[in-house]
Amino acid sequence: MNIYKDYMDVIKEAVSSDSSNYIREGLGQPVIQRSKEQFNNIYFKASQKDIADSLKSFSSQIGTTINYEQQLGLHPDFGHLKNSNSTEEHYIVSAFIDIKGSTNLFKKFDKETIFLITNAIQRAGIHTALIFGGYIHRLQGDGIFVYFGGKNMSREKAVLQALQAVSVYTHFVKNDLKEYFNSQGIENISIRTGIDLGHTEDVLWGNAGIGEISEVTTCSLHTSLASKMQSSAQTNGIVVGEFVKSELENNDDLFKPVSRRTGNENDRYIYRIADRNFNYTQYDFNWELFLKKQPFIAVDQFGNAIPKANNILEPLTVSSLKPIAKLSKPYFSYD
Repeated sequence: MNIYKDYMDVIKEAVSSDSSNYIREGLGQPVIQRSKEQFNNIYFKASQKDIADSLKSFSSQIGTTINYEQQLGLHPDFGHLKNSNSTEEHYIVSAFIDIKGSTNLFKKFDKETIFLITNAIQRAGIHTALIFGGYIHRLQGDGIFVYFGGKNMSREKAVLQALQAVSVYTHFVKNDLKEYFNSQGIENISIRTGIDLGHTEDVLWGNAGIGEISEVTTCSLHTSLASKMQSSAQTNGIVVGEFVKSELENNDDLFKPVSRRTGNENDRYIYRIADRNFNYTQYDFNWELFLKKQPFIAVDQFGNAIPKANNILEPLTVSSLKPIAKLSKPYFSYD
């Protein structure tokens, strides 16, 4: 999606200025090192705070108000619990997005290039979450842990926004990012995501830690299961819990038990408590089909999902119809 153009520009400039591109033939030593000024120019190309220009028109299409003032580990609806002994029960949707394979970058690039690349990827994920009303709770290495929902939002809407955010971001990683990295001889950079919903009676908010070495967080099985589910996901896949599925009515075509993919019935349940007869199912989420159903997404003549805000469908011409015609008409002879 070209809504991530600014982030891709950072990645491309980082790669093109990597010291490995300036090796003197036969000596194996860099001729030119990236200057600090050059590093900063690339680093600040995609703002640390405001979403990048290529995302702004898409953001206006979504219509959510972006909270740029949020603090890491401090959901604004529960910020008053910071450094207190109080606790509250309230539902929340937890999403854990983990970037896989980034260590492969060390085989090819210098540390400054890798920093610029991984920072741009993570920043794109953070900005995507903000657009869909997410609250960044924690950054874990290359991963992002995000809460969706709050005191003025229904569970259904929180679930919807979580699924929209991770679907858009996964599309970016699976397509735009993968295509460019493959062109650079880099493989296996991907993400896996787990999402779960904890109902009010199952979620306890409170201050964990001491003094400033603390965060307002949740104690909930379903918060923990979000992280656990991402490890069950396939490459560029999303796994969700049973409570997430139950919030999307008449959408059974989007969910299949993980056990159906793996062929192992033990993978049907992500968590079981035998003496309570509690068997919690995990599902592969068909995010690509879901994305094409969203009001802010159009589908082009090749079946690709594209954002309505930034794209005009390409006019149907002989040239643009050629790939389709070749598939359906073997005698098509246009050159």
